[in-house]
Amino acid sequence: MSLIAKCIKNKDKTIKPIWLMRQAGRYLPEFRDIRIKNPDFIKLCLNKNLSSEITLQPIKRFGFDAAIIFSDILMLPYGLGQKVEFKKNFGPILGELDLASIEEINERVFTDKLTPVYDAIRSVKENKLTKNKEVIGFIGAPWTLLVYMLNKQSPKKELSSEILKDKNKIKSLFNIIDKYLKIHIKNQINAGATIIQIFDSWAGLVDNKSLDNYIYEPTIKLVQFVKSLNTPVICFPRNIQDYKKYVEITNPDVINIDYNVDPKKIRDQIGIVIQGGMDPKFLLNDREKLKKEVLNYLNLFKDHQYIFNLGHGVLPETDPGTVEYLVKLIRDFK
Repeated sequence: MSLIAKCIKNKDKTIKPIWLMRQAGRYLPEFRDIRIKNPDFIKLCLNKNLSSEITLQPIKRFGFDAAIIFSDILMLPYGLGQKVEFKKNFGPILGELDLASIEEINERVFTDKLTPVYDAIRSVKENKLTKNKEVIGFIGAPWTLLVYMLNKQSPKKELSSEILKDKNKIKSLFNIIDKYLKIHIKNQINAGATIIQIFDSWAGLVDNKSLDNYIYEPTIKLVQFVKSLNTPVICFPRNIQDYKKYVEITNPDVINIDYNVDPKKIRDQIGIVIQGGMDPKFLLNDREKLKKEVLNYLNLFKDHQYIFNLGHGVLPETDPGTVEYLVKLIRDFK
């Protein structure tokens, strides 16, 4: 049994597993070597051999307790026929959203387009490096995907109210997203994913009166679906104001917190497994500052089920040697 399984299923408070969001990314020279030769990000995600190799790179280097498949939450709109591309130093750009053409898509067409993702998961799961480790599949939460599909790029700090005016369109799109996220989840689990993480990157944009419609209700359906497949589910509603209420309503197995919240308050309020929290910028600091922050988290959660992670992804300028030092701090903690 993996350390993460012991933490989640056996409710073991004594062990502190570690994996990091964006652990397979630009801070690794071996990833950069592949990326230079493969500038089209979507094509790279759909190259089953390279995406599985990238997924395993940080496992080889650091021995993390989970491998998270190298993919992207925007594979869903891609699978539904919306154009998706990534512009350097800008981020994702999506094409026009045509609901009529999306409604002509069926499960077979969607699955065929994303088969390389599932093949990569299968390859990672079968690799000896992931023995006694978790293989994490993931999705974007319905709200976050809706934002990308309608806004056609990252909203950054605000979202135009114009794109949310057509309530019928919103309802139709949520139904489509829910249907195909469930297919995507099931396909990932069938391929070997042992945990599903739901990334709600833009949860913090939703005001309190809209949380039920845009965050809670769509997420509950997916959490229940993942659990019905006997698979643990992690939720990461980044920058949401009330993690306690979110956990009470959506009921995930694990809650990943961002770095803008007080971890002590979270520890005292939330009874389920907590994951993450540390600001990835601490990995850019000198080692003494990093050690102080890491030990702060480990001591805070010493008597709580806790998976060490970050409050966001590893930054590209991070030194791999610092990540190695971080892993050693976690492993040596008593």
